[in-house]
Amino acid sequence: MPDIFGVIADATRRDILRVLLDRYQREAEISVSEIVAQLEISQPTVSKHLKVLREAELVSVREEGQHRYYTLDPEPLEMVEDFVIPFLSADFDTEVTVEYLSEAGERVPGPSAADPFEDGEVLSEEAAAAAERIGRAAARAEHRVKELVARFRLKS
Repeated sequence: MPDIFGVIADATRRDILRVLLDRYQREAEISVSEIVAQLEISQPTVSKHLKVLREAELVSVREEGQHRYYTLDPEPLEMVEDFVIPFLSADFDTEVTVEYLSEAGERVPGPSAADPFEDGEVLSEEAAAAAERIGRAAARAEHRVKELVARFRLKS
């Protein structure tokens, strides 16, 4: 697989990815001719860049006769996200407060000193995997909030 950073370093490919993202969010695919029309660049240029994106597994293609329809596959970009998040959060101080609520929404006491992990027991593999997924989701949410704040500042 090509180096993902090299693939997204090209401005035209990033523009194509933005167009694909818009369609992806609407759960739709897009034809090469529609990309050409939106970006106002030549069909050979779009096709060349789509080939690079295909090789990087950032897009999938469906052929129908002579037409090709593309869909974004954002999964490889998670590697970029994992690399960038620590840099974006370096100056971002967050404090997490945990409250335990009953089903009725009333505050209840949290775990006491007499909890099952007191004897040195560690999390099961399943619980550790779930905690890791929650941590990644929290990091992604934090990244998105920062990104929105940065965009808001640029517009102000």
